[in-house]
Amino acid sequence: MEPAGIETFALEREAFIRLGFFAFVFVTMLLWELIAPRRKLSVSKVLRWTSNLGLFLLNIIVLRLMFPAAAVGIAYSVAEREWGLFNLVDWPLWFEIFAAVLLLDLAIYLQHRLMHQMPLLWRLHRVHHADLDFDLTTGSRFHTIEIIISMLFKWGVILLLGPALIAVLVFEVLLNGMAIFNHANVSLPGAIERVVRSLLVTPDMHRVHHSTLVQETDSNYGFNLSIWDRIFKTYTDQPQMGHDAMTIGLAEFRDAKQVDQLPGMLGLPFVGK
Repeated sequence: MEPAGIETFALEREAFIRLGFFAFVFVTMLLWELIAPRRKLSVSKVLRWTSNLGLFLLNIIVLRLMFPAAAVGIAYSVAEREWGLFNLVDWPLWFEIFAAVLLLDLAIYLQHRLMHQMPLLWRLHRVHHADLDFDLTTGSRFHTIEIIISMLFKWGVILLLGPALIAVLVFEVLLNGMAIFNHANVSLPGAIERVVRSLLVTPDMHRVHHSTLVQETDSNYGFNLSIWDRIFKTYTDQPQMGHDAMTIGLAEFRDAKQVDQLPGMLGLPFVGK
């Protein structure tokens, strides 16, 4: 299939491709969690899953209403107008996909750090961190306003870079899948985990980021590639208390009725000073 044909195929089936890959990763990690969970959960799974997945579905509806074309659609518009840095050079498609995925992943890492360091953005992002347990549904738990801001940020990066449509779709599929994988309540065997962690964010690596200890929360920002935390000195190898004893969530929000029920989650950014 020619590059133009690939891009047309990707644009027409963007939602199906993303949903199909997401469902595959979700079911795979769900089975893994059921067979070999890493930690014992402390809150009712029915309560958390109903709320986390309810918020996830709400966000899908809002995004589709506000941004029908999503990130892939804006990439198509940018390509038609030949905007962005990638349209200034004539690279092979495979290399453009590689470079675009790398730069988009860096952009998400930087956005994640901003979510922690800017007080107004942290109010939104703490909905994700307030979950009292850590499993695959945590990876889909983000406040609706944060999701909207994230999409606008992603649009800005795509406008700047002008990557191929297929590159954006590859990145979106990887990002969605990795968000489920590295939030799963599972653990890779020690030797394998160390090898995988050298390139990708593993569940053990990202679990540290969900610690109640601030110095651990403010580390391991990567969602896909682990290299950015190493390059920018935000990498923490292991939690201070160990994976079994560490406390998940935020120290100031420990009431499950507030942080693990949908109304409380939606209102959390507006609580406190």
